[in-house]
Amino acid sequence: MQKKVAILLLFIIISYKGIAQTTYLETGVDEYNILDRLETLSGRLTNDFMLTLKPISRKGTVSFLSALQDSNATHLSAIDKYNIAHLISKNGEWYKDSTGTINSKKPLFKNFYKKQPDFFYINKDNFFLSLNPVISGQAIYEKDNPRHMLLSNSHGLELRGWIAKRIGFYTYFADNQEETPTYLDTFVKKQQAIPGADYYTRTATTNLYDYFLARGYIDFAIIKNYTTATFGYDKHFIGDGIRSLFLSDFSASSPFLRLNTHIWKMQYQNLFLELTPQNTKNIEGRFPQTYAAVHTLNVNVTNWLNIGLFESVVFSRSNGLEIRYLNPIILYRELERSLNSPDNENLGFSFKAVAAKHIQLYGQFFLDEFKSKEFFSNKGWWGNKWGLQTGCKYYDAFNVKNLDLQAELNMVRPYTYSHDDTFTNYTNYNQALAHPLGSGFIECIVVVKYQPAKNWFITLKEMYYIKGVDTGSKNYGNDIFKSYSTLSTEYGVRMINGLKSTCNLINLNVSYQLRESLFIDLGFTHRQYVFENNYYPQQISTYIYGGIRLNLARRDYSFF
Repeated sequence: MQKKVAILLLFIIISYKGIAQTTYLETGVDEYNILDRLETLSGRLTNDFMLTLKPISRKGTVSFLSALQDSNATHLSAIDKYNIAHLISKNGEWYKDSTGTINSKKPLFKNFYKKQPDFFYINKDNFFLSLNPVISGQAIYEKDNPRHMLLSNSHGLELRGWIAKRIGFYTYFADNQEETPTYLDTFVKKQQAIPGADYYTRTATTNLYDYFLARGYIDFAIIKNYTTATFGYDKHFIGDGIRSLFLSDFSASSPFLRLNTHIWKMQYQNLFLELTPQNTKNIEGRFPQTYAAVHTLNVNVTNWLNIGLFESVVFSRSNGLEIRYLNPIILYRELERSLNSPDNENLGFSFKAVAAKHIQLYGQFFLDEFKSKEFFSNKGWWGNKWGLQTGCKYYDAFNVKNLDLQAELNMVRPYTYSHDDTFTNYTNYNQALAHPLGSGFIECIVVVKYQPAKNWFITLKEMYYIKGVDTGSKNYGNDIFKSYSTLSTEYGVRMINGLKSTCNLINLNVSYQLRESLFIDLGFTHRQYVFENNYYPQQISTYIYGGIRLNLARRDYSFF
């Protein structure tokens, strides 16, 4: 704890030599879909940000959008131009003379909602603050659930700002009470984890889960206009797809230090994380901790192609940190060899390409372990552990304005992300750090998004996957929380290993924006999960839902 406080104080002292820093768009918000669409329609990759590395800065977001707005682009629809204006307004402190936020016609009690997006807003020479309530309520009617009606709610606050144009800051906290659909409730009881959350409690008589979410950070410059440092407690996402094979926002938030260097067409990110590998209390009643370091380099090699390199290491020492991994410019594989290290090191490659001002292609290749001799022997050696993602986005599909299609394929070999030590598997708080399905699966996702009018949003999503299931005491490599030292067989390992299961999920959601950031949601979900030869009973979940939310992304249960 003393070390953390010392590091934080050091960064605050350093920051007073920095120049105004930004805050970041939270992971999982709809703004990323808008930015992704606009970048592809422009026909070239922007250097204001790299959407592969999320979260992205609000400052870069406004720079990109204002350039589009000034260009009077004829290829954009009226709805696109409306989205640009309102996204600038939500981040108006970074627009030209800091006056980009749209004024409200009728403020509340003269002091609240003076600006359309913000409940309380201050913008002075040396201080900016935006404060907003976070509120949501949702009701689910699930046909085959004994309780039938499931209720959830969230309530809290979100604020962001900067001080003296030197320190950017952000904080979010919300209290949550949640009743989940049957299949997600099964996951929570098995994993002792709620997706995206850390500590929780559950009432004895219902399936109501009570948990508190908190995120926050400070941000400042180390080298003006080039290198920033961010220290806090939050989530990250690396990739351009619905899923990420590198690092996703599926698991709980964690303490982090992020160093971002953005020069010309290149962005290099160093990310250091404190993780909770297993939700098991030790003798002192505290959760054990481990650490991870992640390096990502992305370059726009042409106006239409971005390529990226990824490496990560999860330390094998409980509550210990290998100081040499803090070196920001190393190759971990070489360092591991010099240390004779037992740590879990991974590599990856990614790409993103735009074409014809309507199409985006993207992909990731994740490499956990590989031996070419074993691979080409075609004997199915267990240790060839890798994952592959390919995807395509089609904007203004079939010349229909604001109709967007996306198809994505993910596959991960058994035993990938696992390790011989429970402290080094690729997890955090009993949740996967990357893909929610873990390993040993093939998955296909298709998403249709349509915005027929300014405030109407329609999303149709279908997910189908095949996954291996471990049975009895056998470890077929499908559970990333198991040590691979207990593997069932060394050879003959297939992509779908052990008992085969299939899942088909379809979700239709319609959202209407009543006013800025205030949405009504209505939707339908059907999920069917079947085991090979009916080894276990099939699981069917069908439900409809409705809800209202303010300053929150919709809670989506289409995890698995």
